[in-house]
Amino acid sequence: MDDCVFCRIVRGELPASKIHEDEHTLAFLNIMAAHPGHALVIVKPHAANIFELDDALAGSVFQATAKVARAVKAATGCDGVTLFQANEVAGGQTVFHFHIHVLPRFADDRLLPFWPAAAPTREALDEMAARLRAAL
Repeated sequence: MDDCVFCRIVRGELPASKIHEDEHTLAFLNIMAAHPGHALVIVKPHAANIFELDDALAGSVFQATAKVARAVKAATGCDGVTLFQANEVAGGQTVFHFHIHVLPRFADDRLLPFWPAAAPTREALDEMAARLRAAL
């Protein structure tokens, strides 16, 4: 994808403050950071979202994300990390190249949770689990 900002970073056409790189992934600091150390882990080949990842690439990006999360925690002294990954417009995706946010979190950071909590019935949970198993 010639105009994809993350593809351009992978090709070296745009600058990035790189953290980690391997054959399949690249991690760098987010230029729109919620906290210092807010990183993005991307797949190198263009894949718009999680639905376009094969199992091998999905495994690679989550292995890289775990490494980066450990580094973010060690370097920032944060109390925890939030991993965030959005797919398609309805899911909140704004850059259409698969990426995972690694966001350092602090006990007093006052960042809001991503969704309101709900407690479905056991029957509703079991019904949805059956539907998801069938879709696999």
